[in-house]
Amino acid sequence: MKAKTKLWFTEDGRTVMGAGRAELLKTIDEERSLRKACQKLGISYKHAWMMLKKMNDALDEPAVVTVRGGKDQGTFLTDLGRKLLVEYETNKKLINEAVGDETSWENVGFKLSARNKLPGKVVEVEKNGLVSKLTIEIEPSVLTSVVTEEAVEKLDIKPGDRIYAVIKSTEVMVAKAIGEKEPVNSGSKRSDTD
Repeated sequence: MKAKTKLWFTEDGRTVMGAGRAELLKTIDEERSLRKACQKLGISYKHAWMMLKKMNDALDEPAVVTVRGGKDQGTFLTDLGRKLLVEYETNKKLINEAVGDETSWENVGFKLSARNKLPGKVVEVEKNGLVSKLTIEIEPSVLTSVVTEEAVEKLDIKPGDRIYAVIKSTEVMVAKAIGEKEPVNSGSKRSDTD
């Protein structure tokens, strides 16, 4: 079995960038032309233009600009566009490392259903831009979860906190009970929520 994950950035519930838009930005930066980027990626100009429009509409300022006419014409990433691309690549690498980390999955001696709520203790919180990597001790194992920086702040997660790792078939989420000092563990290695 192999774990896979997807990464995308959102702003007020609207998707700013996922793998397709990141690849388009990267290719535009290389080619300095939307038309050439489309040819290289094998996508239609209209589809690419709509992707960029949706991205720019979701942001306060554009990630991509087009200059028409003259010797300096073309499509270019703005400073924001370059920053988004760097953040995306950095977070993608972090997530891939966490998912590919064999120690994250070793010794997990329980059967996983669609949803499981596992009590654990936060060992480390590694903040990295828009996402944070949580290392969670779930006896007798250690689990790694990548969550948004916003989630860590809203839940006020810090090392030593008792939390739940909520495992779905596609992701690992975390939950922190307000006012509860320690998750209740009935001795079972898993607790189905479905």
